[in-house]
Amino acid sequence: MYPRTAFLRATLDCCRLAQPPRILWLRYGLSQVCSLIISKTPLGKYRKYLEFAALLLLAVAIIWWFGRKLDWRQVKLSVQSSDWRLIALGAVVVLAGYLWRAIRWQAFLAPLTKVSLREVWVATTVGFGAVLMIGRAGEIVRPVVLPMRDKRVRPAASFVTIMIERLYDTMTVVSIFALNLLWLKPATGSAEDLSRTRAAGLLLVILLAAGIIVLIWFKRRSKSVIDWLDSKIGERGHTAARLKRALLSTLEQLATALSVLSNVRQLAISLAWTLLLWFSVALGNLLVCRAFGLPFGISHILFVLGWSMVGSVVPTPGGGAGAFHAATGAALVVLGAQREQAAAVAIVLHLVDFAPAAIFGLYYFLRGEINLDRLRSLISAEAVEHAVEDEKVALAQGG
Repeated sequence: MYPRTAFLRATLDCCRLAQPPRILWLRYGLSQVCSLIISKTPLGKYRKYLEFAALLLLAVAIIWWFGRKLDWRQVKLSVQSSDWRLIALGAVVVLAGYLWRAIRWQAFLAPLTKVSLREVWVATTVGFGAVLMIGRAGEIVRPVVLPMRDKRVRPAASFVTIMIERLYDTMTVVSIFALNLLWLKPATGSAEDLSRTRAAGLLLVILLAAGIIVLIWFKRRSKSVIDWLDSKIGERGHTAARLKRALLSTLEQLATALSVLSNVRQLAISLAWTLLLWFSVALGNLLVCRAFGLPFGISHILFVLGWSMVGSVVPTPGGGAGAFHAATGAALVVLGAQREQAAAVAIVLHLVDFAPAAIFGLYYFLRGEINLDRLRSLISAEAVEHAVEDEKVALAQGG
């Protein structure tokens, strides 16, 4: 069993070495600004540490802004008066959602290779544990751990299927959130606010439909689009060459991901697991809100869930800490919750949504099921670039 110091050291190594793969689209603006400023200074070798520190400061600033006018005694009282039985049940339901996520990942991998569900589960929980610890930079851990534990899975296949997962989750959450806005009736909203809400929902539905059309078009024309861009984009300088390679690699991986979804049966299976996954998350969140005495229905929960997801993508340590709480709390206030009550619900929801998987991930980590030296080598920038740019993804026989 690894001692606590080894766990902390591994976490710091993830911060230092983990460069989010280009196919995950996780190069946020703050990271890019830090890279441009720091890479040309003597502090360049500490870039990952400095980026992590900057994101940590961002999280602290958002948390301060979130709680600066709250009566924390009322927040504490609201937490103490909640029904912890419903909260515990909500955590169990959300944990089941992580199981559906693992099964769906196995379904995504089915056209490429066979994989053990246990290893997919371990990689899923360890990966989300890393996200909770160090933020979205921890996304690199999940697709790296799976090939490390199941030799049948190539790193490129692991990364491509994570990209498919991101497409599914983004489209599912946006579509549910947008359609829900069409019939949502805020508790404190006026007729004008309701009209604006429905207009926003209709706009999101239109944008989502346009995005799906673009993806279908790109799937059919991907080779010609990539070849055209390759001929049109120049390579003046090392930086320009790297940017060009990153763009073309991203498009190639996207084309591969879309081709994996061409099997109608696999598409139907993965869609079913996706709906079950997000139903579990919504149900778990509903139980937490009921535990605080909020008489919400499923429509209200979907509204809150949409804003929670917006907050969670901010790349701060702690799984979007600060941003998640601010976005969730604001959504709850819009629906009629008191500010202190909304803050209490947001804090508990963050724990319920992220902690269950993280506990299992920490358990596997401390048991020694993750080889630290191997993990450090696989999350290096060079290893990730090789996996997503040099390896080719091929369908398995009969896939």
